[in-house]
Amino acid sequence: MDKLDTINTLDALAQESRLDIFRLLVEKGPEGLMMGAIGERLGLPHATLSFHLDKLRQSGLIKYEKQGRAAIYRANYDALVGAIRYLSENCCKESHMSCRIEIKDKNCC
Repeated sequence: MDKLDTINTLDALAQESRLDIFRLLVEKGPEGLMMGAIGERLGLPHATLSFHLDKLRQSGLIKYEKQGRAAIYRANYDALVGAIRYLSENCCKESHMSCRIEIKDKNCC
């Protein structure tokens, strides 16, 4: 992940509803959720939810898979881990302290 990708990732998460959506999808895990279930759980109207899901999808933080007329949304852990790696790649480089950030596997689930 490069600087621009990281900026896009952080920008997408810098809004309360989008952060809530992403956290919900992370909590749900690889099985994901349908749009209606996300809206119900977070109390977001369809048009608002659609706008936020599109922003998260464009940033690469979520993926969706069509199943007939419905779509399943899932968190894209690679995008999240990529942003964390970019932010921490030079952790404590100019310090005598060791970095405590450790990402063992890029797939969280």
